[in-house]
Amino acid sequence: MSLPEPRPGLVINYSYLWIDERRRGAEEGRKDRPCAIVVASRRALDATVVTVIPITHTAPRDRTVGIELTPAVKRHLGLDDERSWIVLSETNDFLWPGPDLRPIGRERPARFAYGMLPPKLFVQIKAGLLELHRQRLLARVPRSE
Repeated sequence: MSLPEPRPGLVINYSYLWIDERRRGAEEGRKDRPCAIVVASRRALDATVVTVIPITHTAPRDRTVGIELTPAVKRHLGLDDERSWIVLSETNDFLWPGPDLRPIGRERPARFAYGMLPPKLFVQIKAGLLELHRQRLLARVPRSE
């Protein structure tokens, strides 16, 4: 099993814990989903803290802020044909690789990443995250090891 190097823009398969699930007391995500790494920072003792944002089929509503993925980006990543959004209004933070990093599927048990987001899209994501942070509208869910 070979883990990818965590770097911003890499889309991984991860058991994402939504902020609403956390508020109800959950400690585990309900399902594995593609998530984009937005920050990967080295800490002491060679530990890397990673921040991810989720990709979902559910269109943004209420206070959720998202960017719809184009069909071309979905094909590039090997995702399905349904409409999908990258949610910008919340994140999960965890120590890499952590227990919630998942293989993409049974047919690819040693593969944990779908690929890299296009650079233009990642610039748009960073700008959106920074603006939400500035407005204090970004929700963070720290995950345990």
